[in-house]
Amino acid sequence: MAEHDGDWISWILDAFETRAVYLFPAPVKEIGGTKWGYIDEKGKFVLQPIYDNAKDFQDNGLANVEMMDKSGLIDDNGYFIVKPKYDTIQPFSEGRAVVNDQQGNKVIDGSGKEITERAYSVAYPEYKGGRLLVGVTDSDEQYLHGFLNKRGKVVIPLIYPSASDFSEGKAVVKTKSGLYELIDLTGKVLQSYPFAFVDQYGQGLLVYKKREDGKLGYIDEQGKTVLEPQFSSAEAFIDDRAIVGLTVKNNQYYGVIDREGNFLIKPNYTSIMDLGENRFAIGKELAPEQPCLRSIYALADSDGRILTGFIFHDMNPFSDGVASVSDDQHTFFIDKNGKRKVHLPMVSGSGWLSFDKTLIKSEVDNRLVYFNRNSGVVWKQATIIPLNNQYSVIEHKYRPNREYVVYYPQVQGMENPAMVMVNKSLKELAGVKPVPAGKQLESNYTGDFEVTFYKKNLLVMEINGYDYMFCAAHGMPVKKYVHINLKNGSMYQLKDLFKLGSPYVKVISDMIMDQIKNNEQYSSYLSPDDYHGMKEDQPFFIREDALNIYFKHYEIASFAAGSPTFTIPFDELKDMINQDGEFWKSFQ
Repeated sequence: MAEHDGDWISWILDAFETRAVYLFPAPVKEIGGTKWGYIDEKGKFVLQPIYDNAKDFQDNGLANVEMMDKSGLIDDNGYFIVKPKYDTIQPFSEGRAVVNDQQGNKVIDGSGKEITERAYSVAYPEYKGGRLLVGVTDSDEQYLHGFLNKRGKVVIPLIYPSASDFSEGKAVVKTKSGLYELIDLTGKVLQSYPFAFVDQYGQGLLVYKKREDGKLGYIDEQGKTVLEPQFSSAEAFIDDRAIVGLTVKNNQYYGVIDREGNFLIKPNYTSIMDLGENRFAIGKELAPEQPCLRSIYALADSDGRILTGFIFHDMNPFSDGVASVSDDQHTFFIDKNGKRKVHLPMVSGSGWLSFDKTLIKSEVDNRLVYFNRNSGVVWKQATIIPLNNQYSVIEHKYRPNREYVVYYPQVQGMENPAMVMVNKSLKELAGVKPVPAGKQLESNYTGDFEVTFYKKNLLVMEINGYDYMFCAAHGMPVKKYVHINLKNGSMYQLKDLFKLGSPYVKVISDMIMDQIKNNEQYSSYLSPDDYHGMKEDQPFFIREDALNIYFKHYEIASFAAGSPTFTIPFDELKDMINQDGEFWKSFQ
């Protein structure tokens, strides 16, 4: 009887055992743009793709999603714990998350309740040791920093012109008098330092300068010099190692030292990254005559042994003995000796792999794939966007070089020769062109597309991209819209929408000027003095009931203003629209 009782108890325990159901964010391209939902570990959608963006579920069971340019939080049933109302929501740390809205930065708890009494001008993205670094501006528009506790209350006053985050329960602050201090979690001053610069606390040592134009060295907590100033850059000690830099003939080179200042990795490299677990990525220039190009990396250990050749373009931190890396052709996992983990996925392209609960996530060449632990594909982004039973848009990939990746559309279901001509034009617009395969390019280009509108015979697609010239302050976004008649292959221009001879350029220009002057959405960042009207062939795109006119970066505003877009309802243009024209009839 006792034996049967044991079986019965075991059965009950098995019956009541609960197994976590993990959900994973996944995007779907559809008419109107890309939407995100959540799949289970078998690749089936549990939460349907209705979000504009979606992040991973966090340890507290909440995920950050975006709708209508606002962020909110959902649980694993898709219920909103925080409705989309914030501009940004940082990941939770120590049970709290930093959020931002038009008032500034605030803190919420796990229930979504705001626990701060006011908004702050700046806030670090996460708590460290129960403290959050925040800042406000004073009457002179200068920042003053202090710290909040996990109840959102100020526990260290906002009186410091600068402050570092807490590390090992200690932080460096600078007083209004210019003195640097080391404080504990209560704000108690542990030590003051009469130096021109102090920062980067780690393992009992701090980086310092004796004078403003001097070099960097290290002191202990009492302010005693441990390593004399000799470095042009210096980072905090971690695991008894620190990355430092030396300037040689106006060039910066990096190495790794121990606590005695001995170089374990000699300062011969243009870049060094601490990958954790006693491993470093050491980089050298791909082309010394072009110092702005990316570095090529090798793996080294913390004693200076170089474990691989210089073959990696991307290296990510180690976790449990493995790290994601990319070479010229593939992204894969390596072990701590730099050997590929052959039982784990290898994906063509550049990006990174990561362990995500029960699956392996691949974010390579701007596309998402999930694998199981046996390297089998669980889910990947679809490449077919159906429009109806006849027409569809097929996604193709063009990657002649690791610095040039384009996803371009091809329409299926049209009659030839119209389809051939349309698809040829789409390839050209997307940037499919001869690019040398083995040559290091001077810029990085990524291109993609969205199906933004489809009705009756009219298909509208956005062709977008980002072109970054190495060494530039920023890249240049690329955006083009195509309006295609799927019946005859016509690709329309703005003038095709209006009656011949109608003054649409002047009328629309005046409408845009009125919006700039009187609509707060635009008047807050655009000036009428910088706007001189639109052109006859001004870039545009249509929606169901409106014409949208947009301007390229720098055309009427600074780069930070983006690409200003103005919406004008068709009703306001009806007297000029050619309602008997092919363009109008294609979607009306």
